[in-house]
Amino acid sequence: MKKKIAGICVVIVSLVLLSFTPPAERYFEIAKNLDIFASLFKEVNSLYVDELNPNKTIRTGIDAMLNSLDPYTNFISEDEVEDFRTLNTGQYGGIGALTRQINNRTVVTMVYENYPAYKNGLRIGDEVVKMDGIELSRITVEEANHLMRGQVGTNVKLTIKRMGQPNPIELEFKREKIKISNVPYFGMMSDDTGYIQLTEFTPDAGKEVKNALVKLKEQGAKYLILDLRGNPGGLLLESVNICNLFIPKGKKVVDTKGKVENSNITYETLNAPVDLEIPVTVIINRGSASASEIVAGTLQDYDRAVVLGERSYGKGLVQVGRPLSYNSQVKITTAKYYTPTGRCIQVLDYTHRREDGSVGSIPDSVKKEFRTSRGRKVYDGGGIDPDIKVDGQDMAMITQVIFSKGFIFDYATHYAFNHPTLADAKNFSLSDKEYQDFVSWMKDKTYTVQSPVEIELNELTEEAKQEKVYDDVKPQLDQIRVRLSEARKNELMHNKDQIKQLIEREIVSRYYFEKGSVENSFNHDQEVKAAMQILHNQSEYKKILNIQ
Repeated sequence: MKKKIAGICVVIVSLVLLSFTPPAERYFEIAKNLDIFASLFKEVNSLYVDELNPNKTIRTGIDAMLNSLDPYTNFISEDEVEDFRTLNTGQYGGIGALTRQINNRTVVTMVYENYPAYKNGLRIGDEVVKMDGIELSRITVEEANHLMRGQVGTNVKLTIKRMGQPNPIELEFKREKIKISNVPYFGMMSDDTGYIQLTEFTPDAGKEVKNALVKLKEQGAKYLILDLRGNPGGLLLESVNICNLFIPKGKKVVDTKGKVENSNITYETLNAPVDLEIPVTVIINRGSASASEIVAGTLQDYDRAVVLGERSYGKGLVQVGRPLSYNSQVKITTAKYYTPTGRCIQVLDYTHRREDGSVGSIPDSVKKEFRTSRGRKVYDGGGIDPDIKVDGQDMAMITQVIFSKGFIFDYATHYAFNHPTLADAKNFSLSDKEYQDFVSWMKDKTYTVQSPVEIELNELTEEAKQEKVYDDVKPQLDQIRVRLSEARKNELMHNKDQIKQLIEREIVSRYYFEKGSVENSFNHDQEVKAAMQILHNQSEYKKILNIQ
């Protein structure tokens, strides 16, 4: 024990001394270790039994180094810079279509109206076989993406397969400047309630939300739903602009604090608001991150909106891009951000997250309490806690499998081929007979589903064999397997409601594109229904926000 204590003391003293290392010594340590790394690579490259790919090997080292810091400090190679720029600006040179890989097929999953893909006849469900004469099955997804995008004004020729057409079709497009909208949908949910879906925070996000809000108010909106679900964030300044729509000029929105002095900045609203009175609900989920959390947290801190849904992702870090040699870049975490009450919503532990990367449960012992403008208790430690918790619906294993295999996508294409028109996006619903048609269509499809119960059963079987008790428990294990097999036969019917919703949205997109798909989803959207309910119950709304 004495040795352990002595060892800990040595480590502490070493860290303290290191923190006061003079700059000259620190630069020497950096130069020394860079020299060691270069020498090591030269020796490995010359002596290793197999040929090395220097780009791949060095990239592995760079990624490992940056991953030891945090998940958001990343190296961007020259080949990745264009994708990085698209992510940050929402703009690229292309034709205005999204594609997805399904079983080595490149299929069109969305066509944006008023862009070349739409105007020249590309359809959702088309399979892209060749691009400028190059077979897509022989190149990677990344290579195909680079072929699809290019300089504005240049041409690209696609060879596609289309259901009902015996021969491939050739279509040619002239690339245009494509601007991905931050607000893909806004509209009236009822006579008095407006809805805005905000999916990104690229340039003009604040302007797009403002325009949507003004138009909804002109249409009679007295209440507002702002949907930030699945929004990964983006530009911090755009989150300030959006908060400014609902809170007065001169109010603090966010502080950023970092090691370098110029990282310590207070961001305040600069303009007159659009509406200080309209009741607002902000919907978030575990995919709402970064700038989304600034908007939700700031409006919550000022008691300006009721936040509803799931706990948000928990990313309270600010990144800055810096140019490197050979047209590469690095994105570095330079600061943490804090909402007006002083909350940092950054999750305290990077390692313990759900499979999708979001925050799980946070122990109360690590949370710190803060108070909103009207004295409500709010907490930091990992994401924004909603005022009203509404859990999102997790996909059943069978639903995940048939979606990832593309069966839902392909059936929607099949349905649209046999139904040239669709009367209404909002109210479209598959009848029981039509869903049974889907079940029949699935009978000759091959797929494997292994539920968590089956995984545990297999693990239990292996443990029983290792413990030499398998023969004793085999009858019981076999009985469970038989029952699971029987249940499997009816999985498509057991999960009918969930699968049916996905099919309906996919079908509607064939006729009414992204807008129709969003409108159709409202039929089953529990979070939107809960938001409508709280907005129309103003006594409860005011009670939550401590409005007297």
